[in-house]
Amino acid sequence: MKTLSRMLGMLAVVAVFAAQAAVTPPDVLVKSTVEEVMGVIKQNKDKRTLHDLAEKKVLPHFDFTRMTMLAVGKYWRQASDEQRRSLESGFKSLLVSTYTAALSASSNSNQTVDVRPLEVKPGETEVTIRTLVKESGRQPISIDYRMALHSSGWKVYDVVVENLSLVTNYRGSFGSEITRSGIDGLIKTIDAKNRKLAES
Repeated sequence: MKTLSRMLGMLAVVAVFAAQAAVTPPDVLVKSTVEEVMGVIKQNKDKRTLHDLAEKKVLPHFDFTRMTMLAVGKYWRQASDEQRRSLESGFKSLLVSTYTAALSASSNSNQTVDVRPLEVKPGETEVTIRTLVKESGRQPISIDYRMALHSSGWKVYDVVVENLSLVTNYRGSFGSEITRSGIDGLIKTIDAKNRKLAES
């Protein structure tokens, strides 16, 4: 049994190394995605276009299951499978709508994003990619992407803007809502916000 366990452990390490060799490095992934998104919004700020942009170019690089689990916090263990699916779906829609609104309101004519290069160490499966958003006449804004390695590549599980974690920020408001009206109450609140954002 010990030999089998040791072999399985070695295979797991090899699998991680193989995945790291095959996938796009996380800093390169962030840089290429950011540049592609900025290239589009400099030419077109139509809400539908930006929503499609988020869906196709940004969302595939996010781990929404982990993000939702972190945002819901300790209450995640209390949620049923159906509630978890509803929470993840609603949270994903909320982030897409919020991201789309931020893109449409952004003045990106002279905006640039510096992505700090990162050398991923062998066996490393979680990293933080640090970026700095610069715009003439404004203070630079730091945006960090916390990423984890999956079989399909590197995925973002948290975004930290000026030292404020996205999932931690939502965890506070989600926890308050669950305390008031339970997990189903939170699902209804998220759905209501999504409908309101869709109408705006």
